[in-house]
Amino acid sequence: MASVAGALRRWALRRARSGATRSNLPWSFLSTSTTGAGNDAVSEQIGQGASGGEKAKTSAGSIPPPIRVSLTDSAGRGVFASRAIGAGDLIHTASPVVAHPLPSLLSKVCYYCLRRSSGDTSVLSDSSCSSARYFCSDECKEKSKGFLEIESTSSWSAYDTHCKERGLKYPFLVKRLACMVVAGTVSADTLDILQPASLHPDMLPEMEAEYELLKLAFVKADPEEALISFLTKQWFLGVMARIRINAFRVETVGGSYEDLLDLASSSVVADSAVGNAVYILPSFYNHDCDPNAHILWIDNMDAKLKVLRDIEPGEELRICYIDASMDWEARQSLLYHGFGFQCRCSRCLSGD
Repeated sequence: MASVAGALRRWALRRARSGATRSNLPWSFLSTSTTGAGNDAVSEQIGQGASGGEKAKTSAGSIPPPIRVSLTDSAGRGVFASRAIGAGDLIHTASPVVAHPLPSLLSKVCYYCLRRSSGDTSVLSDSSCSSARYFCSDECKEKSKGFLEIESTSSWSAYDTHCKERGLKYPFLVKRLACMVVAGTVSADTLDILQPASLHPDMLPEMEAEYELLKLAFVKADPEEALISFLTKQWFLGVMARIRINAFRVETVGGSYEDLLDLASSSVVADSAVGNAVYILPSFYNHDCDPNAHILWIDNMDAKLKVLRDIEPGEELRICYIDASMDWEARQSLLYHGFGFQCRCSRCLSGD
């Protein structure tokens, strides 16, 4: 345990030296009622993507970001066009706050960026744990060091087995996020800006069991108490409540970017799911069964938001959370039970 505690102490020292604090920046694209934790991530992502995926400039006299986040009349926050956007334009890209590959694909999907293996995985595989972990590049392995060193100091056998036997996916995101917090790469409140789901009382016993297993894995590593002081039941349930309705199922389609933009309004191929991820800005997009925008993943966890038709300034941009080809009854049921709302978009109101 001495080496385990030592690793955690080293990360605490690095964290203190780096001064891991939030920057105070002007959030011109957010209304005053939407400011708060996580806005630095929104600021970074909202600037990525004028047409062609280039970073939008925000200095005086330059092209403004194509979108802004503000309140809607009935659906909380939403994403609106700040200028006219042409059909087919890539409005922005986004990197996730936290992502995790599907447990069944740990040896076939990059443990960091979720890129599928192209063949031989032996060179960059990680054998420091019982489960093989694949990295697509030295860069991804280097970027993983923060959470990976913390993750490697604990025994996750009980936690992982519990989740795998029950087919759970979101607890793996919580586990990674917790390791990132301990490592100092993100703050404990980084997801607080996202809307939480309403947790049914029947869900709580299982979630509390998951929390106890997570906490036990960290405690057994004998860390300094201050490093895991954030890891309370309230924190765990709050993160789970946000992940439940904000996590995206990452489905990569492969190929070149130019060829694949045409797939934006189509379903992705079968067996394309590689993992799950939580984003800040993409989570502000509201749902519509006849969307004017679409989110897609080419070959890794970086999400791309594309406009499906011409958009007027001030128009709200909406994506479809589910398979839009389903009939009205199936869509209503899935949206209500999965996301907690009854869809009243124009398509649903018409009974289509």
